[in-house]
Amino acid sequence: QVQLVESGGGLVQAGGSLRLSCAASGRTFSRYAMGWFRQAPGKEREFVAAITWTFGTTYYADSGRGRFTISRDNAKNTVYLQMNSLKPEHTAVYYCASNPRPPVQEVRAQAYEYWGQGTQVTVSS
Repeated sequence: QVQLVESGGGLVQAGGSLRLSCAASGRTFSRYAMGWFRQAPGKEREFVAAITWTFGTTYYADSGRGRFTISRDNAKNTVYLQMNSLKPEHTAVYYCASNPRPPVQEVRAQAYEYWGQGTQVTVSS
């Protein structure tokens, strides 16, 4: 079992920044990569970014490339999502999730095994 706890969400004005955190605990040896997803009201959950624990290899959705940065701190078992130049369309609940196997380019939510409870990000115009 892996427990994931997100934090760092909140209300920010357009153009602002937020850094989300995802702390992992439990059976952490079964992990390969961590991903961030988001779900806006009335929309499907969509992939944002992923990173491998061992080498820090990253992969981004086109929508986040250049604006979002995923990183990890192995010593803290924590993954981060730095979000810059935020827009109202980035408003969503953001979730972190654990992927037990390659590839890091996995964008399907069903491939991720464990999920956090989500953290709300609201960007005002």
